[in-house]
Amino acid sequence: MKKLVLAAALSAAASTGFAGNYEEPIMEAPVIVEETQASSSAAGVWVPLVLLAIVAAVIAAD
Repeated sequence: MKKLVLAAALSAAASTGFAGNYEEPIMEAPVIVEETQASSSAAGVWVPLVLLAIVAAVIAAD
């Protein structure tokens, strides 16, 4: 009998919960991304290449 009561309690606890009233979902305004004219992607490569060259020069100097 205890197992039956325990099974009923666990099945009631495991059922899906519902809290509060149903409300319509709030639709947010769409995000608009403005495209800007960017420079060449090669411009962002120069800084890491220069840093790599400096590190290589320091290592070679030792």
